[in-house]
Amino acid sequence: MDLTTRKTVSSQPLREQSSSDKPVRRSLFRRLLRWGGFAFIFLVAIIFGGFLHFADSITTLKPPLEPKADAIVVLTGGYQRIDQAVELLRSGAGNRLLISGVHPTTTPSQIRRLTQSSVNLFSCCVDIGYDALDTIGNAREAAKWIHAKGYKSVLVVTNNYHMPRSLAELKYVDPTTDFIPYPVVSSDLKAKNWFTDPNALRTMISEYAKVLLAGARNITGLGRPTGLRSRQPTDDDD
Repeated sequence: MDLTTRKTVSSQPLREQSSSDKPVRRSLFRRLLRWGGFAFIFLVAIIFGGFLHFADSITTLKPPLEPKADAIVVLTGGYQRIDQAVELLRSGAGNRLLISGVHPTTTPSQIRRLTQSSVNLFSCCVDIGYDALDTIGNAREAAKWIHAKGYKSVLVVTNNYHMPRSLAELKYVDPTTDFIPYPVVSSDLKAKNWFTDPNALRTMISEYAKVLLAGARNITGLGRPTGLRSRQPTDDDD
């Protein structure tokens, strides 16, 4: 056998091995692509199912018929919430009220006048929190106030669509207090066909995304801002 023949014979198995590797790699890639597609569809189904559950829980959320707790916390975001919280205080549902997340330029007198409350009520039983910037800050500000006063049960007043995230943040920083939701029902979400209203649908999707983000953040402990105007040390800081 001459040199040319030997080269042809010796290179033939290499070519056969290379050609046989290609179908294996192609088959593996197809399987990975297929299972990746299944995983993506499954993830989308979970997220969509979770949104439907979230939307149903929001639209059916109602305040307790006879609310009663040691104190009341209202998370600012609209005077409708504050009006409701002040009315609860007036009716004796709680002994004291914290209005959390008030803008520094807003005075207690302005809030009192807007809620048509008496000077005596605000003087004796209303505290104004100016430090919170967002829901995380609301939770931290409220927890500090709750423990300073020694309260065990607290009515939480905020909009119904904001309630799940508010409770999640409150329970994260203060798992020992009994937080009782008192939702203020948004007029946009009262109708059964809220999903046909672009503004209401946008609000629900946005809040659901924030709930998912808050849940991931609370589980991992990563990416938690202080949520406060002043930099105060907190228990969950590194």
